[in-house]
Formats: sequence, C-alpha cells, structure tokens
Amino acid sequence: MSVGAAAESHATSRSECAPTRRNRRRPLRTMAPMDALKTLGLFVATALAEIIGCYLPYLWLKQGRSAWLLVPAALSLALFAWLLALHPTAAGRVYAAYGGVYIGVAILWLWAVDRVTPSTSDWVGVAVCFVGMAIIMFGPRGAGR
Repeated sequence: MSVGAAAESHATSRSECAPTRRNRRRPLRTMAPMDALKTLGLFVATALAEIIGCYLPYLWLKQGRSAWLLVPAALSLALFAWLLALHPTAAGRVYAAYGGVYIGVAILWLWAVDRVTPSTSDWVGVAVCFVGMAIIMFGPRGAGR
C-alpha cells in the first residue's frame, strides 16, 4: 500500500467514526409562512402574465382580432420572464414548482374568461399539481441548497 493510499484510508475511516466540520449534518431549512405566501403570490402574478401574453395572440390568430393585441402580449410575456427571475431559489426548482401553479391559474382562467366550467378531474388535477408544487418549493432541504 502506498503512503497516499494509507493516508486516504486513514482519513476515510476517521471521517466515518467522528463527526468533523465537513461531514456534520447540515440543519434542514423550511420556508417561513410569510415567504411562502409571497412566493405563491409571485407565482400567481407570473402565471397571469404568461397566460395573458399567450391569450392575446390567440385572440388575434383564432378570432380575427386586431394585430395590435400583439403589443400588450409581448409586454406581458416580458413581464412574465422578469417575474420568474425574481425568485431567490435555483431556476430549475422555480420552473418546476411554477408549473403547478400555472396549471391552477389556467383552470381558473378557463372558468372566468372562457366561461367553461372545469370538471371534477380538472380540479383533482390542480390539487395534485399544488401538492407537487408545495413539495418542491416548501419541503425541507439542507442549508445552502
């Protein structure tokens, strides 16, 4: 056994036996209730900006409305991107959790704007998405993660 391998073996066995600064468990962090409400509100605002930014071109393309609707649509999509960037956590986590809120807001849009009553399976799907969003965004994770 070489000197380097012996030192590595000794370091490995020592770190397994006694807690050191490096291998101590980090405390789990959860989001404070006020931060959770702010995050949820920001997700709802973000979803509305995205839906409006996509709905206005839909009106132009499918219902023959004015092409001028593309101007507020572009502004709404720019607002959407800006709002999504305001979240303090990792982008992938934000995008994944945001998707659940978007689905809920889209179903409410279906009901309020398109005047289509959501089915029971629509509401069950929204509930499942909200549970997934809550697990992703508000579940405990190690410090610094």
